Amino acid sequence: MEFFATAAKGLEEIVARELAGLGMKEQVVERGGVRFSGDISDCFRANLWLRTAQRILLPIGEFQCDTQQALYENVRELPWTHYLTPDMTLAVSCNLRDSDLKHSGFVALKTKDAIVDAIRDRYGRRPSVDARDPDLLVNVHLARNRCTVSLDTSGAGLDKRGYRLDRKEAPLRETLAAAIVELSGWDGTVPLVDPMCGSGTIPIEAALKASCRPPGFTRPAFGFQRWQGFDPVAWQCMLDEARSRFRDSLAAPVIGSDASAGAIRSACRNGARAGVDRLIRFSVEEMDRCTPPEQKGVLVFNPPYGVRLGEEEALKALYRQIGDVMKRRFSGYTAYLLTGSPELAKHVGLKASRRTVLFNGPIECRLLRYELY
Repeated sequence: MEFFATAAKGLEEIVARELAGLGMKEQVVERGGVRFSGDISDCFRANLWLRTAQRILLPIGEFQCDTQQALYENVRELPWTHYLTPDMTLAVSCNLRDSDLKHSGFVALKTKDAIVDAIRDRYGRRPSVDARDPDLLVNVHLARNRCTVSLDTSGAGLDKRGYRLDRKEAPLRETLAAAIVELSGWDGTVPLVDPMCGSGTIPIEAALKASCRPPGFTRPAFGFQRWQGFDPVAWQCMLDEARSRFRDSLAAPVIGSDASAGAIRSACRNGARAGVDRLIRFSVEEMDRCTPPEQKGVLVFNPPYGVRLGEEEALKALYRQIGDVMKRRFSGYTAYLLTGSPELAKHVGLKASRRTVLFNGPIECRLLRYELY
């Protein structure tokens, strides 16, 4: 079987490395994700263990498509009775670019019509549509008039780990936090410190990695669990095997602090739901009072970067303070700062040794690396 692990722009190579680490075969990096081969158990493992991927898709059809009639007829011919019954619910998502069919909503609607008509022809009844919580989520990808129809095995996006119910304003997506940890090269042997941790996403993702906990372990469910033929016994065995690998202690501390007591309360609750609250040191602390636990380690910052007009000016002092903290308190560390504002980054007052382009939703950002000698 062939699968496609979708990824945010800039994270495709990281997802490929993760797949290789899981033993997946024939990884092919493409725009927007990584294609790989395996059986259905590999699909389950990818959903459970991948930290930086967005979704795992199972392509079931591909065809040339430049008219609505071509879309309808080709979709209707796919073997929908293998995957769907009239008693199940359905939803269709769509993303398209550079094609004659311009409106994603229309493409999704025509796809839905073709699917339910195929089921009606077989059973005499049509399945219902449930846009919020479907039994089967179908994805249509239309690029340059080439259409790929896939089953979304994940259901909700893989960034929905299940632990972060307490959210600060504009929280960092879990998959991006995990990518920052990966790009930092942190391997758990030195401390990781986040002095502006907010709701704790970066420290939690670091602790999950260091303690060998799969990011999907605390999710309520995945899409494939509602499919026909799903084997709950095999899935439980996979969860039990994953649990047997958990580590109850870390080789080096993971530290998250924030000036907001409310943020730290949220971080502690999120850490508890993720099962790593005892592995992270959360505390209420002003950034300029944060003290490194050892002489070497990794320091991470995810400060605000003034998305709204006029906010950048007010944040310049914060970025200068971040630079001061790096220089005066964390000599010997390697620091990483994620920002969507090149102008604000100048006020750190240090020269970055590396710049990596990442996307926080639609916002183009830079992950800046600083060597703090």
